[in-house]
Amino acid sequence: MSRRGKTIVKRVVLDPKYNSELVAHMIRVIMKDGKKTVAEKIVYGAIEKVAEKMKEDPSKFVKDEKQFEDPLEVVSAAIDNMKPQVEVKTRRVGGTTYPVPVPIAANRQLSLALRWTTQFAGARHGMGMPAAVAAEIIDAFQGQGNVIKKRDDVHKMAQANKAFAHYAW
Repeated sequence: MSRRGKTIVKRVVLDPKYNSELVAHMIRVIMKDGKKTVAEKIVYGAIEKVAEKMKEDPSKFVKDEKQFEDPLEVVSAAIDNMKPQVEVKTRRVGGTTYPVPVPIAANRQLSLALRWTTQFAGARHGMGMPAAVAAEIIDAFQGQGNVIKKRDDVHKMAQANKAFAHYAW
């Protein structure tokens, strides 16, 4: 019998403005010290900046011959681009530690993508946080930027250690 406690799955409260679970999750990830209104201003400001960029140059927001009209669709597509599929975890076997590539659960993929977005947006200097988050989202939508580089590094690490995949259990 398992000694661990039951996992409590929290009901996600949708954000009031866009009625979106993804935006609510972004707000929670960006929030620091319980300052939810500040995080909401950052996320909503970033979505507005994405909408402004879409109006300035709509040709940048075409993917697979589909024209994106809604900024939330662009944010969703960008986050899908950011999500890593596999990661490396260490396993100890017979006194030796091996880096083992394992697939990532969907909720962890989203968490990692949003965490990396916040991290790299905070590292951009010379612009406000809403503009930095919007820039990371636009870069990720176009398949470039710091978050995409981080995802590719994680995938390369997993590919390099594919020989130890049989230790995954």
